[in-house]
Amino acid sequence: MNFSSSIRFLFVLTIVGLMIWFSGCDSDMSQTDGLSGEINIGLVYPVTGRLDTFALPIQRGFELALEEINSSQQGDVSFTFIVEDDQSTVEGAVEAYNKLIGADVPVIFGPTTSGQAEAAFPIAQQNGVVAFSSSSNATGLSALGDFLFRAGLTTDILLPSGVRATHAKIGYQRAAIIYDDIDSYSIDSYEKFKDTLTEIGVKILITETFQSGDTDFSAQLARIKEANPEAIFIAAQQPELIEIQVQGRQLEISTEIPYITSLISDIENAGEAAKGSISFAGWISTADTPGNAAFVENYRAAYGSEPNAWTAQSHAAVYIVAAAIVEAQSTDPTAIRDALANTKNFDTVLGAFSFNDVGDAVYDPIVQIVENGEFKIFE
Repeated sequence: MNFSSSIRFLFVLTIVGLMIWFSGCDSDMSQTDGLSGEINIGLVYPVTGRLDTFALPIQRGFELALEEINSSQQGDVSFTFIVEDDQSTVEGAVEAYNKLIGADVPVIFGPTTSGQAEAAFPIAQQNGVVAFSSSSNATGLSALGDFLFRAGLTTDILLPSGVRATHAKIGYQRAAIIYDDIDSYSIDSYEKFKDTLTEIGVKILITETFQSGDTDFSAQLARIKEANPEAIFIAAQQPELIEIQVQGRQLEISTEIPYITSLISDIENAGEAAKGSISFAGWISTADTPGNAAFVENYRAAYGSEPNAWTAQSHAAVYIVAAAIVEAQSTDPTAIRDALANTKNFDTVLGAFSFNDVGDAVYDPIVQIVENGEFKIFE
């Protein structure tokens, strides 16, 4: 039975009085006859370490959705997170997953990065527990097993189409690439950048590398400046991405040369250096998607800052899993897995959301540019 055509979930968001309808369904989230009590869900993210600031909007997206769903419940069920700190490392993610497996949770949200997911996902698969990462995007990770799902669009969807769109509008013919050569996501992004640029006939003048945790990129950026590219492609996690942007402008790399990044930029911390940066994502705050305006308003009211694409993906992930649990009328991981696998055209702040055959997300990608300190659609 098709998930989207079998049940209508009505989420009554008491905070703003918003009702979110899911297409083709005929009951609501309060219909939890086979469920009762508190349902524990695992949550793995960087509470500490180099990624803690980057992960804060992800954490808040999870928490905001949980609060909304629990507030809307009319029955006897509620959801609670059991949080484990992945310490911003692959080893920490593995340790966190093992702890949560021992806590007997049916679903684990996280981890944050593709490298962490590559190491931790098999633990969930081997133990028959659903793993759902909202922020890892490297190609092929969900295909590691049938209990594995992701909310972010993968690099093979986002990057080639984004590169072609920017090239068609800007017309750059000479490019530079700088990437983290020990981070799985960055390596995967570099390969997608390189292959697509080569396919469309753009000359890659120079390729520079660094490693996660590096803070000084002046030598690499000086060589890039000397090569005189028309666009600079950056494949990095957020801490390094911000520093590369800032240090590049400090070295007087012209603002006429756009940064084109595989991750969204932290505008607040990158400041003026992010001006004109182009990135590829699955969400923007101005999107006309179900419940999005209320989501953005609620987030601003709760946290005094702006949500980003990872926030939206985490928010959507909680709703998708909560709906799957109601559909399954069970906390059995296999039943939840089966309900998730059948998710088609499910209304979220990301838009109509589906999973493909291997558990990767399907919805519309977005190319965005930083203008006047905000993300705008790149047109």
